[in-house]
Amino acid sequence: MRKLSARWVPRLLTVDHKRDRVTISKQYLEMFQRNPDEFLRRFITVDETWIHYFTPETKEQSKQWTSPSESAPMKAKIMKLTGKQTINGDYYAALLDRFNILKKKRPHLAKKKVLFHQCTSSHVPGTDGAKFNEFRYELLPHPARFSPLRLFHGGKRFITREINHQLITEIKAYFEELDKSYYSDDLKKLENRWIKCIELKGDYIEIKINR
Repeated sequence: MRKLSARWVPRLLTVDHKRDRVTISKQYLEMFQRNPDEFLRRFITVDETWIHYFTPETKEQSKQWTSPSESAPMKAKIMKLTGKQTINGDYYAALLDRFNILKKKRPHLAKKKVLFHQCTSSHVPGTDGAKFNEFRYELLPHPARFSPLRLFHGGKRFITREINHQLITEIKAYFEELDKSYYSDDLKKLENRWIKCIELKGDYIEIKINR
């Protein structure tokens, strides 16, 4: 027997989730392999993630006994909603207006559809759905819980809402220090991630995080 720490995941995947992840990964892989360079030139991805004020359980506390042949157990992370900003259709429509300036910066996109990978499909219906048609974005499907934002402030705790500004400052400082290779390197890994997802039959891909 050995004792392993449970691996936090955003949500425990159902059979339907896993099937959708495999189907969509195959679809992306086929599109990518037709012309990898052109795919990446037209590909835009957007995501949002929860930033938590505290860690609900330490790594040591989450350890469970397993047999040598078993992998680390999974636990779904459940947190209370904080803050007052709602990410709804109107908010997202305004965000798409800002993204449309990309066509001015990238002339090659003017006559081609942009492949817009939206990780938060709940915002597609309604107001912002019309925006996709207006800007000629081709909305790509997104499987459940596929691309979480990398952890960047591990070990730091923000206990109360009164210090919300401290959390925001930390986040802004983190992204301002990133080189563009941080994003381009991850995009280059997309093909391998889709292949891995198919191999794992839609289950979570374990990501090693450097802190």
